[in-house]
Amino acid sequence: MKTHFLRSILVSLILAIATLVSVYAQQPKKDNDNKMSGMADEQMNKRGDHVMGFDHTKTTHHFLLLESGGSIEITANNSDDVESSEQIRMHLKHIAKMFAGGNFNAPMLIHNQTPPGVPVMQELKSEITYDFEEIDRGAAVRIST
Repeated sequence: MKTHFLRSILVSLILAIATLVSVYAQQPKKDNDNKMSGMADEQMNKRGDHVMGFDHTKTTHHFLLLESGGSIEITANNSDDVESSEQIRMHLKHIAKMFAGGNFNAPMLIHNQTPPGVPVMQELKSEITYDFEEIDRGAAVRIST
């Protein structure tokens, strides 16, 4: 029962992060909001590039639900882009350590809001693991309960 509850919380957080990213990136702009929305997008992208340490336009984020929990994967778009691949690995290695310690500040710094489910994940941090893994063209954080 407890494992099912933790898995539900984990799935909720992964979905919330993925939703924040995709909704924000794909949100249609109203004509009278184009200038402000464009500025907000640009500011978020600058914050993201600064916090993550790599250019978001050269990479792709993948949020996967797995039976054991989920995975956050980031890959360089170009297989020859060794620099982005290494920057991704450095960032996700750091993120895995931060999340394991209950620190979810990085997503908040990028999106200006705390993802839903974070307080529960902080409370249950000893029951959730965040494992860093190098993958082709980048890295992943495997999240499991």
